[in-house]
Amino acid sequence: MKKRVTSGKRLNHEPPAVTAKFGWRYHHIGIPHTQPRAQEHHVAHLGVHVAGFETSPYGIEWIRFEPYCHVPEIVRIVPHIAFAVDDLDEALKGREILIAPTEPSVGVRVAFILDDGAPVELLQFSTAKAFRPKTKHAAEQRAARPRRG
Repeated sequence: MKKRVTSGKRLNHEPPAVTAKFGWRYHHIGIPHTQPRAQEHHVAHLGVHVAGFETSPYGIEWIRFEPYCHVPEIVRIVPHIAFAVDDLDEALKGREILIAPTEPSVGVRVAFILDDGAPVELLQFSTAKAFRPKTKHAAEQRAARPRRG
């Protein structure tokens, strides 16, 4: 039996259980498309063209797949949300694995799970703790510092 995240009904002001209880951190949303986009670049070893990740303030990544890219059809046609996790192996326990863990680049492990018909990408970075959101924005931290003089 596959593990599902269930905690009763979530109230509209509450964060998803995976962020609130498991500490997963939003990383990006991947949106498949079929037409070339300005500023996209080809990641030949993965068989994809990507655009937007480096510049989107919301973490939107446009993905266009090459015919030879061997990912499940659902990843090619349904947008996915991606979370950074501290321990990929632990995060995968009891979940329906869509794409087994791979290492697409140095220091990054990636896997996809399927949750209620939706693809979800999980990423583990060798420096994952550096991606944790701060409790205050930098401007708020500066404003809260005691002033000298």
